[in-house]
Amino acid sequence: MSSSIIKYAAQESNTNSHEDGNELLDFLHGSDLTAPNLSLPAETFLKAAISLKNQVVEVTWSGQCNFYGGMDTTVYTGLLGTAFTCLRAYEATGNLQDLRLCSEIIGTCASFAPSSTRHLTFLCGRGGVYALGAVAAHYYGDQQKRDLYLDSFLQVAQERALPVGPEEGGFGMSYDLLYGRAGFLWAALFINKHLGAEAVPNDLLMPVVEAVLAGGRAGASNITACPLMYRWHGTRYWGAAHGLAGILHVLLHFPALSRGDIEDVKGTLRYMMSNRFPHSGNYPVSEGNPRDKLVQWSHGATGIGITLCKASEVLPSDREFRNAAIEAGEVVWKSGLVKKVGLADGAAGNAYAFLSLYRLTGESIYEERAKAFASCLYHNQRNATTSNASNGADLAYSLFPGLAGAACLWFDLLAPENSKFPGYEI
Repeated sequence: MSSSIIKYAAQESNTNSHEDGNELLDFLHGSDLTAPNLSLPAETFLKAAISLKNQVVEVTWSGQCNFYGGMDTTVYTGLLGTAFTCLRAYEATGNLQDLRLCSEIIGTCASFAPSSTRHLTFLCGRGGVYALGAVAAHYYGDQQKRDLYLDSFLQVAQERALPVGPEEGGFGMSYDLLYGRAGFLWAALFINKHLGAEAVPNDLLMPVVEAVLAGGRAGASNITACPLMYRWHGTRYWGAAHGLAGILHVLLHFPALSRGDIEDVKGTLRYMMSNRFPHSGNYPVSEGNPRDKLVQWSHGATGIGITLCKASEVLPSDREFRNAAIEAGEVVWKSGLVKKVGLADGAAGNAYAFLSLYRLTGESIYEERAKAFASCLYHNQRNATTSNASNGADLAYSLFPGLAGAACLWFDLLAPENSKFPGYEI
């Protein structure tokens, strides 16, 4: 690859609903991804991941937690993100101390969950506490705790609003990944992946899936050529956090969808693909939004590209989704290194777009691109730590806005073929 293709100036990050005020990382301006010794060996990523994971634990858990005003027990910005990072460390290294610590943190979060987490999702609600608790207990061999957490999750699944469709007035609960029904379904998928396909029975999940589809059809009733559409706080978002990409990504994990359901998912993806920005190939933040600015997981080509990878995996005969996923990856690459570090809107999240493409295509160029982004984060981790920590440890070391996401990325680079975007890919 020529340096003219590889070298790009860092893009400016815009303010959005998930930004935490982290300092922008000036060192990423004009980074040359062909620089000597930039791409690092696996041993270096392993040492860096363990070191950063230890920092995350020290800052967020070891006696420095913010207990006043309520504890943040979420995966997205809170202590459960630290627990998830420890679980990822255990999966990568087999270190039982990480699993033990993960279980300990979850236990504390579970004591706060009934009163402090009103949502039911994996990333921002009780679903994450119980799902992560059940999985950690399963690997730890604690059958009693596993069953306790699983039973608590099954109680969450009995929430009456989950399977209520729009024809029954079911617009009260949102449909998005962060706070809505898709986020609940993701938590169930996470449990079933690790504990077995029927740990959360399908007859509990399919009515929720059907409600999500019904809500999308009702929401798209006045949009030509788009079968599904959803609103979050009045805005029809397209991205992974609150919009179409996140919801469709979850729906693609259910093989029991009818032919009509699958056609609606495919038709919605085609609608999005046909409405990309013509010059950049990027995707709008929301329906009708003309601003072509953000390329990240929350909004733009990164999250949508990962969803297109899933669509290509599930629908291999529809070559258009594979092609669109590859094109989205090119948008991420050509946009360069965003100045933040996290999963939601930073370089760590964008690197996962390449890992998804690597798993889909098997082509080494995508592994190399992911490692290039990850290596830039490594070479400048001291600057990143200082810049992030100056704005408060709670978010600076959290999983989605902060540095814990970089640790997960480095762990995943030990076996890129098994990598999964935390809280998004199953």
